[in-house]
Formats: sequence, C-alpha cells, structure tokens
Amino acid sequence: MLTAMSAPEPPEPTLGELLDERLRELHERHRPLGAGASARYYTPGRGYSETPWGGEDELFAISFVTPEGEKHSVGDHERLFPLQSLSKVFTYVLALQDLGRERVLERVGVAPSGEEFSAIEFDERHHRPHNPMVNAGALVTTELVRGTDPAEKLDRILEVLRACAGNPTLAIDEETLYREGSDNDHNRAVAYLMRSQRMLLGDVEDALSVYLGACSVMVTSADLAVMGATLALGGVNPVTGERVLTRARTRDVLTVMYTCGMYDFAGEWAFDVGVPAKSSVSGGVLAAIPEKMGVAVFSPGLDEYGNSVRGTRVCQDVSVRLGLHVFATEDDDVLLDPAEVEAGIAATPLED
Repeated sequence: MLTAMSAPEPPEPTLGELLDERLRELHERHRPLGAGASARYYTPGRGYSETPWGGEDELFAISFVTPEGEKHSVGDHERLFPLQSLSKVFTYVLALQDLGRERVLERVGVAPSGEEFSAIEFDERHHRPHNPMVNAGALVTTELVRGTDPAEKLDRILEVLRACAGNPTLAIDEETLYREGSDNDHNRAVAYLMRSQRMLLGDVEDALSVYLGACSVMVTSADLAVMGATLALGGVNPVTGERVLTRARTRDVLTVMYTCGMYDFAGEWAFDVGVPAKSSVSGGVLAAIPEKMGVAVFSPGLDEYGNSVRGTRVCQDVSVRLGLHVFATEDDDVLLDPAEVEAGIAATPLED
C-alpha cells in the first residue's frame, strides 16, 4: 500500500538572505517621499534648488556590508556620485594618523557647532574651527595632511579612500571639480578669513584645491558601505582583509562622527539613531555600526539640515527595528542572534 510522502521542510534562510529581504523591504517602504518631504537638491556649480534638475528625486540606493565582507545592495547602487562632505571623515583620520590627536586638536576642535556646515563660526575660546565635519574645520584638516604640495596631499587622501573602499579605481571627476571650483566663493571667503586669524597657515588656494579634489571623488553606495564597514571594524577592511587605519585613530573619527557628523541635526541623530554617521549634500549617508556593519544610503533629496531625507529615514528605521543604537542592550540587538533578524524585520519601535 502506497503512503503519501511529506514534502521536505524548506531550508532556513541564511543571514545574507534575511538581510537581502530587509533591504528590499526598506527600499520599498522608503521610496515614497511624501509631499514636500525634500527641501532641496544640490548640483555642483548650480547650487541648491527646490526642483530636481534631472530626475534626482528618483535615485535611491541602500547598501550593507557585514563584518565578514558580504555585500548587500538594492536600488541604484551602481550609480556614481561625488563624496562631497563624506570625504571629511577620511581627510580627518589621515591628519590624525600623520600628526597625532593632540597636534590636530590644537588646530581643530571636536565639539558640535550647532550651526550649518557652511557657517562662518569658530570656537573663539580655543581659536579654531569647532570640528572637522564643518567646512571650516575640513579646510584645516586638509592643510594638516602631510605632503610636499597639493598633488601629493590629494594622492594620499585618494590612497586612503581607495583602501577603505577596497576599490583602486576611485577617482576624481574632473567636471565636478571644475564646477565646484567655479562656484566656491563662500569657502574661499572662510579660508581667507581663517588665514587672517592664523587658523590656516599655508596657501589658501592650495588648501581649497585639495579640499575640492577630495569632495569630487566619485563612489557608489556599495563603495560607501565598505568604507563604513572598515570604520566599524576599527580600520580593517572586511572585503580585502587589510588594516587600513589604526584602531585608535578610527575610534577618534567615529567619536566625532557620532557627535558632529550630521551637522546641526547631530543631537537628534544621536538620540534617535545612535550610530556614528556622516552625510553629504550629494545625498549620501555613511553609517558605521561598530563591530556589526557598514550602511550606506544614496538619495539626493535633502532636508533643511542638508541631510538626505531617505537616508535619515532608512537609518532611523534600521536602528530601531534591528536594535543597533550604540546604547542598545543585548536584548534589543537582534543582530547578536541571526535567527532573530527575521523577527526584527517586522519589529515595532521600542516602547517605554
């Protein structure tokens, strides 16, 4: 007598498959911006506009990189965009490695400014820019990078960017650089003012050329997520296995990203999201979740702080639903147990 055979149980999804599912769900949920959600768009050489110049409002990518070097992406993750202010993170850490934290701290602080990233405001008590994540501070850290001339300094910054991304093809987009250079009077004014007060000591045009060159390096969200994972792992690139940055200086830059990386939204970000991060006017957001993952979002629509609307929302969502706030307990952190990631996908926000 024949008996019916039961169908085999489907295999349990792997952590990678669960992360891919999470990415697709995040992308789908946050694709609609809602009326009036994006305050403005930035285009090199054209500045800000309330209307996208060429479909930028539709561009949207999310990328994760795990400590094992696994890459997960969804959306426009192969679309190149300029680093802009994201480059400040890597220029700062290079200056720290070149000169040490005390010498760098003499020239640029580590306190939130409470002002827009382009504000002409300084730490008058210590006679220095507030932090390296605002434009004034980034101009100083650019000057501090070792090199006999601007070309050597920029080559060294590029070397660090490529090593952190695990991508030796990262390069400056000459058109972006030209456009930024042709419409850079504000940064030039800040730089000359700082030199008049001896906050900048060298040639202003040299500092500007290196700063704008670093801002004009093109990346994808997948590149950016690897860079975030490198920071999250204390300076070791999880894809190449190479130690790119020292652990001590990586800790320093992560601390400043946590307190200053999201400009005058930094306090709210630390409270709601709770991970080291950096944004840029090109629509990129880089988040480094220590020992857990690198996260990158690309979406050019900006809020009133100059941060990506979708990027902010995605990171808030990921932090709450997967329990990734730096002050989360082990009970909150579902990534400690891959079996709980699937439950985390459908989790609701924390309750009191």
